[in-house]
Order: sequence, then C-alpha cells, then structure tokens
Amino acid sequence: MEDNKNQDIKQYIVAKIGHEQYGINIQFVQNIERILNITRVPKAPHHIKGVINLRGDIIPVMSLRLKFGLDKDEYTNNTRIIIVKLDGNAMGIIVDEVKEVINLVDDDIEKVSKDSNDDKGIYTQGIGKIEEELFTLLNLDGLINTND
Repeated sequence: MEDNKNQDIKQYIVAKIGHEQYGINIQFVQNIERILNITRVPKAPHHIKGVINLRGDIIPVMSLRLKFGLDKDEYTNNTRIIIVKLDGNAMGIIVDEVKEVINLVDDDIEKVSKDSNDDKGIYTQGIGKIEEELFTLLNLDGLINTND
C-alpha cells in the first residue's frame, strides 16, 4: 500500500444507477431513506419527481435516472432516497441501490476534463478508482443547481 499519510481521505457513498456506480461525497449526505410517498409538484422539471415529508421537512426529490436521460425509475426493495444538503438546502436523490462507503485519497481520483459539448460534464467532478473498480464522483452543485 502506498504512503497516503499526507493526503486527505475523502469518504463517498457508492450508489448504483442502472449499471453505473456513482460516488456521493459523504460530507453532503444527511441520511438515506427507503422510498417514501412522493407528492408530485405541478410544472416541476421532468427529473424532479416531487416532494417528500421527512419528519416535518418538505424536501424535493430528484430522479438521477431521468436527469441522466436513462429509463424511468423502477422502485425495488433496494431503491433509496439519499438526502443531501448543499448550501443549506436539502434535496433527495433517488438511486437504485446504495452499495457501500469507500475511502479515497487524491491519488485515487482522476479529474475529468470538462467538455463544453457534454452536459454530463457539469454533473461529475472526477472518477474514483479502487483496484479495478471505477466510480463516477458526482458534483452535487452542478447536479442540483442546473435547471435542464
């Protein structure tokens, strides 16, 4: 194992969406919930599924499948809503499955070049790698604060 003493360890929750694995920085994660009753909101963007009432807080919920242009969500026993908080605002993110928590140091993260023609570039901050496994690390700010 390399000497990682001088590097900050960052923790990511690994979530599956379709066949892909995504990492969400744990510092933004409030909690992880089983699928809850989602109330539709009129005129919301297509990827906003609606809102949930979580212990008295009304939280908007986003489908990453729809945001990424994939098939619509199919809820299973593994489906989860990851509640993230960014700039004081909470958002629920629907994922197919939460796999594990991983620790990455800077050497484990490849930065991705931002291609101006690629919308998804603003949603990612890099690729994490542990041994042979790759994880797309989500840029929550780009994901939540873009209105496409």
